[in-house]
Amino acid sequence: MPKSIISPLGMGHSAVPYSPGTRADNVVYVSGILALDGAMQTIGVGDVAVQTRYVIEGIKKVLEDAGGALSDIAYNHIFIRRLEDYKAMNDVYRQYFNVDPPARYCIRADLVPPDCLIEISSIAHLK
Repeated sequence: MPKSIISPLGMGHSAVPYSPGTRADNVVYVSGILALDGAMQTIGVGDVAVQTRYVIEGIKKVLEDAGGALSDIAYNHIFIRRLEDYKAMNDVYRQYFNVDPPARYCIRADLVPPDCLIEISSIAHLK
């Protein structure tokens, strides 16, 4: 099965070897997206709502470049730095995944870099 790399314009490039997304047949694997701009500076320092919106919009860019949409996501992996941010994260998350939300898990984890409060990776099955 051939795979293709998905790397939308404007997404920051890290010093570590990874691709923002990989498409294999009709499945798109989106790497963990952080609230980092093209210069690798943290967006919305201290504000999980701002960071959640930025992260989901980044996932959306990867999926759209692959020919998909957020509605194609089957599973989200959510890593949150502080459990007290869980409600605020969900308030934003619900705006994007209100109807037929994908399966997911959410765990508390230390993130790199330290100003990032949330990271989400996704698996989408394109129609």
